[in-house]
Amino acid sequence: MTKQFASSQFEQELLRDFQLVGGMDEVGRGALAGPVGIGLCVISAATKPAPPTLADSKLLAAKTRESLVSVVEEWAEGATVTYGTSQEIDQLGIIGAQRLAGWRALEQMRNKQLLPSVVILDGCHDWLSPPQDLFASMELETQFPELFSVFPKVIMRVKADRDLTVVAAASVLAKVSRDAFMKALPDPGYGWAQNVGYGTKTHLLGLDALGPSEYHRMSWKVNGQSLETQTKGNK
Repeated sequence: MTKQFASSQFEQELLRDFQLVGGMDEVGRGALAGPVGIGLCVISAATKPAPPTLADSKLLAAKTRESLVSVVEEWAEGATVTYGTSQEIDQLGIIGAQRLAGWRALEQMRNKQLLPSVVILDGCHDWLSPPQDLFASMELETQFPELFSVFPKVIMRVKADRDLTVVAAASVLAKVSRDAFMKALPDPGYGWAQNVGYGTKTHLLGLDALGPSEYHRMSWKVNGQSLETQTKGNK
């Protein structure tokens, strides 16, 4: 398959109307263990041309992704990776934890006077904006009062992580950061170094033998049974 490199055309068009443009992407959403990670990159009209080899992190070899991290951090006006923990995923659901991590990333940029005026998300679902649920929205307003009052416009684009440089850059940062996090965890036999928390055969065999760890998402199900139930069954 021919690799498709990302283009900066769309974000350059946005920069005609917005001072700062952000690209955001998630990693780890479908894993059984570990956090969900959010990468955020912010650019301006003064930002130099994007690195020419940027592409969706899933299309790049691990060494290529890793080599791009310092390049992206030097290129972008601001860049960060934040997390929603496995415990927050169990408490808030994956979308709620993903949103919380996204707000943490935006808050970091706000504190650096780099809050984007508009954020591009991959896909067609706006998981970042304040939720319609009043209680959940109030929780975010309590945690991030300044950000809540100046929240950026959100734009969704299908395949943005593949097609748009600022989102591809965010996807690379998030993937490299989360992979390193998972590989550094204590591993009694789950195979973190290979599966980084996803439900591979080795991981499932480790769950059968060891039960879940503190890093697993206890509310998630394997073969129709929640990991929390498996924990109780192993006691």
